[in-house]
Amino acid sequence: MDKKKVVIGMSGGVDSSVAAYLLKKQGYEVIGATMQIWQDENIDIQEENGGCCGLSAVDDARRVANDLEIPYYVMNFKSEFKENVIDYFINEYIHGRTPNPCIACNRYVKWESLLNRSLEIGANYIATGHYAQVEKLKNGRYTLKKSVTADKDQTYALYNLTQYQLSHTLMPVGEYTKDAIREIAKKIGLKVANKPDSQEICFVPDNDYAKFIEENSQYQSLEGNFVDFDGNVIGKHKGITHYTIGQRKGLNLSMGHPVFVTEIRTETNEVVIGNADDVYANKLIANNINFMSIEDLTQKMQVMAKIRYSHKGDLCTIEKLADGSVLCNFDEPQRAITPGQAVVFYDGDYVVGGGTIVKSVE
Repeated sequence: MDKKKVVIGMSGGVDSSVAAYLLKKQGYEVIGATMQIWQDENIDIQEENGGCCGLSAVDDARRVANDLEIPYYVMNFKSEFKENVIDYFINEYIHGRTPNPCIACNRYVKWESLLNRSLEIGANYIATGHYAQVEKLKNGRYTLKKSVTADKDQTYALYNLTQYQLSHTLMPVGEYTKDAIREIAKKIGLKVANKPDSQEICFVPDNDYAKFIEENSQYQSLEGNFVDFDGNVIGKHKGITHYTIGQRKGLNLSMGHPVFVTEIRTETNEVVIGNADDVYANKLIANNINFMSIEDLTQKMQVMAKIRYSHKGDLCTIEKLADGSVLCNFDEPQRAITPGQAVVFYDGDYVVGGGTIVKSVE
């Protein structure tokens, strides 16, 4: 029987490098691949951005593949990345929402595009260095199980993978702690053993989202009014793409007490300002739902729900509405429920599913 063939997405970081090693050790025929998705040929950007998608990632990944004695390729997915990640990112901000481009990239580029390309060349699976575990449940469905290390768990950013994608996915790193992964890398002599984790959004290395949007679209940010709940003008804002729900810093408003962004009104180009209490809500509505551990939500269900990557999660009852969206009713008020971000539902360590936050509800 032939060994199963797996294409592993290699970022040049320690996690995907060790994942490739572990898969080879398990007897798979491993092929390394780095996805070229946005990189400019500019050397300054290359040096500036050593993240998961920087040009330096290609050099590091190729070196690791050479050390592990596995074939290595660079695959060009620039057009797919622009359409599914960059254009989506810009459009969401323009419409007053706060997107999560990593989730879109995972679903449509790292999985859909890479998986299709990999199957075309005869692979059985794709693999990544994510801290998550793929498991097939007794009901026959595939889902994600949290990584053994809670502070590194990445299931939140992977909630919208399809059953087909999960059935062709391997995630060997999910069974290890970060320290253990670095130790393995040191033990086998990989030069990336101590390479720092990537931070921020890879295609906006300076973290200036508003500038990126103007440079990469026809959109021009217009100044508008900061208003209170009653519509009173209390100041001028720089343009809605500069703000997100719950934001306190950078408002430049002298109110005598801390104030926060509570709503972004694109139709009137207004940013609504409120007090600390005003950014809390008990309920939200989410759409574009993807279920993992269950086929559908047929009755109310209690879950732990995360409303952002760094959120620890809180108890919540979810129910499906007539239009297919989901109402989430939290036991405790949640801070800064943000349209455009993901809400992900958990049953213990398993991902039930998730969706995109449309709005908070009183």
